[in-house]
Amino acid sequence: MRARTPLLLAVPAALGAVLLVLPLTALLARTPWHRLPELLGREQVQQALWLSLRCALAATALSVLLGVPLAWVLARTRLPGRRLLRGLVIVPLVLPPVVGGVALLLAFGRRGLLGPWLVEAGAVPAFTTWGVVLAEAFVALPFLVLSVEGALAALPRHAEEVAGTLGAGPLRVFLSVTLPAIAPAVAAGAVLAGARALGEFGATTTFAGSLPGTTQTVPLAVYALLQDDPAAAYALSAVLLAVSVALVLALRARLR
Repeated sequence: MRARTPLLLAVPAALGAVLLVLPLTALLARTPWHRLPELLGREQVQQALWLSLRCALAATALSVLLGVPLAWVLARTRLPGRRLLRGLVIVPLVLPPVVGGVALLLAFGRRGLLGPWLVEAGAVPAFTTWGVVLAEAFVALPFLVLSVEGALAALPRHAEEVAGTLGAGPLRVFLSVTLPAIAPAVAAGAVLAGARALGEFGATTTFAGSLPGTTQTVPLAVYALLQDDPAAAYALSAVLLAVSVALVLALRARLR
């Protein structure tokens, strides 16, 4: 027998569903589908799409490369200040993205903490494509770390201990035993990180700017097009919505 939903729960539940679904429905309804090929074929739109894809993939790869070891350190070591480090890892999740962009400028900009050395090396990332990747990785990395750290904390250590007693070194144990066991968590974290990187706006525009063909990703292009060509902005938004839905479905399939 199905439980009846109390009216006091049904009403706010329905309002919550409307709040989430209605804007998406409005976007789909206002998107000029018959003009989609023409709108998406424009040079500015094409540049933004390919730049977003490249930068999101690079930011995801960087998040995996740095995030998996960081998650292992947080989950498996007794590093002094580990709790503080874990708290700092979570900060970008709640930090306003624009503030994150300002922080990146103060660290990696020409006048930032590392500015003199970066200028001397000719590798200042601010207002470059690599700046987009760095900004996206900054906001995406915590998703990967939290996903992998949780998997490591729940993973029994019996197989790792056995591999160690058989003579395998720590790195070999990690690569041959630990990493395969947490591969689903790494994949799920990578999907979350990629989705966050693809939709990043505030940190990107503050740290890298919005230069067409160089730093203007799809979210920045949508914002710019809203003023001059709303139809193209709606089309790009619909593309991002489709990608987001695909990522959610991929994540749900991975977590089953």
